Order: sequence, then structure tokens, then C-alpha cells
Amino acid sequence: MEYELLAPAGDMECLKWAIEAGCDAVYLGGSRFGARAFSKNFNDVELGQAINYAHLRDVKIYVTFNILIADFEIKRAMESVKMLYEIGVDALILQDIGIASEIRKNFPDFEVHASTQMAVNNFYGAKFLKEMGFSRLVLARETPLFELEKIKELDIDVETFIHGALCVCYSGECLMSSMIGGKSGNRGECAQACRKSYEIIDFDKNKVGKRLYYISPKDLNTLDEVAKIINAGGYSLKIERRMKNPEYVYTVV
Repeated sequence: MEYELLAPAGDMECLKWAIEAGCDAVYLGGSRFGARAFSKNFNDVELGQAINYAHLRDVKIYVTFNILIADFEIKRAMESVKMLYEIGVDALILQDIGIASEIRKNFPDFEVHASTQMAVNNFYGAKFLKEMGFSRLVLARETPLFELEKIKELDIDVETFIHGALCVCYSGECLMSSMIGGKSGNRGECAQACRKSYEIIDFDKNKVGKRLYYISPKDLNTLDEVAKIINAGGYSLKIERRMKNPEYVYTVV
């Protein structure tokens, strides 16, 4: 079976341990325009070092550019894209369709992957993104295997999560964090409101359920199902959690 094992890296040490453990590719975030604004991430110098280190070991580097870009940020965003293109990033992981369109016009040979933040979980969404020029689709976590089997017919690389955190909402569609605290998941600032404990009250504000983690899902672990995922059409097997330590990354890879 042909597949790619894709590991997360929040810093250079995590990247080195992911590669030491045997991954085929690493995804990481730069200092701007990524969905993990609270993570340490890589500055521009570190990005260059990471790419050199990985490429010498035949490992690819994908950079997350997976937030919605505001109008006033477009010029600065495209300057960042140009820099990432020039230092040899293997692909960008995108959420914003407008930025994707600009990249296709200005850097037609720059590989672009559709982020799970695009909330694509079916054949028709995958078909649309392929027609837009995306070479890979990062499926939403809630996508069933039968949809994966249909998407396989499109001849587009499919990346699917195999290990890590789960979201209680549809991928890329949650506004809970922004509604509660003004921290938008679409801007890389999700406060993970679903991970907190809550009480259940009725309309008269009487407690009808004690404080528990009602909407915090168990983490994903598909170790026993990986072969099924590959056979259904999954190519890139993604380990989630760029904010974890090197020991976690090494162990899971």
C-alpha cells in the first residue's frame, strides 16, 4: 500500500524527532497566517533551516496558511507566499479561496492543499476544489469512509486525520470560541471552548446536570483502522497536534 505519513511540528526540535521517527512529510506553521496563533511556530529564518534539514533527509515540508485572510492583509499575505515559494516549501495548506486563486495566477507551479478548515467532506466539494487547482484535499474529520471511496475516483491526493484531537463541530464551521470570547477559529485563535466543562441548566436557570465535559470528544486513534483508510483512498495520513512536545510526536509517528 502506498501512503505518506504526515507529522506535526511546533518547533525545530519536534521536526527533528518527527523525522527521526520515520515520517515522510512534516506540516508546520510560520509566524503569520496560520491556524495555530498560540503555538510557538517557526520564524522566517527557522523555516529556511527546517526546509534544508528536511530536504536533506528526503522529507517534505508543508506550511499552514490556513486562516481566512482579511482584505487589508492580501498584499502582505502574497508577500509571505512569495517568500515561502522562494525558500522551497513543498506545499501550502490553504483555507482562503481568494488567496488560493491569487496563488494559482502568480505561482502556478506552487502546490496548494485545501485545508480541513474548508469543511469539505463529500465528493462534490472535492470535485470543486480539484477544478480550482488544488492538488490535495485535507478531508474534514467527520467524513465517512464511503465518501472517501467516492473521492478516490477524482484522482486528487487525499489527506486524512488518523490521530489526535477531535472537534465537536463540523470542521472549519465552529463559531463557539468567537461568540464566547472573541477568539475566532477562522483566524487561528480558537480557545477550544468545547474542551471546557459546563453545567446544564433549564430555562428557569435551575441546574439539571452537574458540571462535566459534555462536548469534549475523545481523541482520535485509528491505529486499528489505518489499512481501511488507505484502501478507501486515503494517501496522506495526518497526525494532529502541532502544540504537542517532541516526545509525543516521536511516539505517535
